[in-house]
Amino acid sequence: MNAPEKLFLPDVQSSPDDRLLAIQKVGVKGLRCPIQLLAANGDSQATVATLAMTVGLGPAIKGTHMSRFIELLEERRGVLSQEGMFRLLEEMLLRLDASSGRIELRFPWFIRKQAPVSGVESLLDYDAAFVVEREEGRYPTLTLAVTAPVTSLCPCSKKIADYGAHNQRSLITLEVRLNAMLGIEELVRIAEDEASCEVFGLLKRPDEKWVTERAYDNPKFVEDLVRDIALRLMKEPRIGEWKVISENFESIHNHSAYAELHGVNV
Repeated sequence: MNAPEKLFLPDVQSSPDDRLLAIQKVGVKGLRCPIQLLAANGDSQATVATLAMTVGLGPAIKGTHMSRFIELLEERRGVLSQEGMFRLLEEMLLRLDASSGRIELRFPWFIRKQAPVSGVESLLDYDAAFVVEREEGRYPTLTLAVTAPVTSLCPCSKKIADYGAHNQRSLITLEVRLNAMLGIEELVRIAEDEASCEVFGLLKRPDEKWVTERAYDNPKFVEDLVRDIALRLMKEPRIGEWKVISENFESIHNHSAYAELHGVNV
């Protein structure tokens, strides 16, 4: 039950703190919320995001107002775009009286794909994230991250084996700090183009033949994957800082092969 307005309730969070230790991040984490996000083609897609919302807390203030993070989300309406992430951040900083903060949205994103031969359509899900952040005294930044499942085929296995080559499903994770807006689908396409072969939700026999032969004709080590993708990212003016991670779930080992490469576009 809400307390009557005439009843005085002390604001403990705003009371002074004599330890004088600033906190870089304080807020809420693991919050799930239904959300409409703007796609690159102008359509919107409904998804469920898991959020972390934090602000910096000054050394002389005891605590932040946790309820205000939730209030901000409850008041938000409509489709959220990449530009809208910046507005959401500024609203949060204003409401929490903070000069630094961070909002992280992690969500599944679905892309409708056509099989390479039959043309049958199916949805494929990807893990994606938006992270908007402002450090004190700096301009806000927006980072886009996607994780795309792909197929990788071992060049060594193909070279030394009399029959075929071992292949496996791999996860390619791209994290890019944006200089300008970039669609999730565009980033996914870079990862899929540079893999031995992309994967699909639905394949007919002619499609299965195509993807098998495509991978065999395009073998790549985990090192090849991150290097080839990095070269693509380095040519993209909309990207500033970037990171590429590849994890290959080896079919002939009980461990993964892993590579990570990162850099900054000048």
